[in-house]
Amino acid sequence: MTIHIGAKPGEIAETVLMPGDPYRAKWAAETFLENPVLVNEVRGMLGFTGTWKGHKVTIQGSGMGMPSLSIYANELIKDYDVKTLIRIGSCGGMQESVGIRDVILAMTASTVSTPSLGIFKELNFAPCADYGLLAAAHSAAMAKGTKTHVGGIYSSDVFYDERPDLNEQMVRHGILGVEMEAAELYTLAARYGRRALAVLTVSDHLITHEALPSEDRERSFGDMVEIALEAAFA
Repeated sequence: MTIHIGAKPGEIAETVLMPGDPYRAKWAAETFLENPVLVNEVRGMLGFTGTWKGHKVTIQGSGMGMPSLSIYANELIKDYDVKTLIRIGSCGGMQESVGIRDVILAMTASTVSTPSLGIFKELNFAPCADYGLLAAAHSAAMAKGTKTHVGGIYSSDVFYDERPDLNEQMVRHGILGVEMEAAELYTLAARYGRRALAVLTVSDHLITHEALPSEDRERSFGDMVEIALEAAFA
C-alpha cells in the first residue's frame, strides 16, 4: 500500500492502463478485462486488475493534470514495480486533418512546464513515447481500420486556456492535439527506465469546435482501449 494506492503487494500488474477518469477505469475494466477486481479506491481513484487474453492488466485512474498523474505514476513505478504505463484518454484536436473520434498516438509531448521542471531547470527536456509501444499501437490501429495519427501533442497545465497565441503556434508547428498528462508520464518513464505511451481519442476540436456528446464518449473510446492492450502485449 502507498499513500494514494491501497492495493496489496501482487495486486497491481506490470502493465497499467491509466485513464484520467476513475469511472472510465471502471468502464474499461468491466468491458475489456476478464474477472476484474477492484484493487484501489483510495480518494475515489478507482483501480481494477484482471486479465486480457491471459495477460494480467491493471486499469488505474490518474486524475486530471500532470501533478495528479505524477503521484500515481511515481507510486506505481517505485512501489509496485510497474514496467509499462499507457495513458488512455481524450484530447482536443488541433489540426484540420484530425477528426472527432480519431485516435492519436503521441510520439512526443510538448509542454510549458511539468512537475519535473525543477529537476531540469534550464534544460528543455523532450519527452517521447517508447518506440516499441508506439510501433505496436500503430500496427494494431491499422489492423482495426481505425483512423489514426502519429505525431506530437501538447500537454497543457490548464483546461480553460487563455493563450490563443500559444495555440496558434502549436497548430502552426503541427501539434496534433492537446491533453493534460502525457508529458509528465513520458518524463517519469524515461527517468525510471519504463515503457510509456499515450493513446488518445479526439473528443473535441479547437478549430472546428465540434465535440462528442458525453453519452457518446464511452462508445467512441473502445478502439483506444483495444489498441492500448494490443500494443502492451505485442
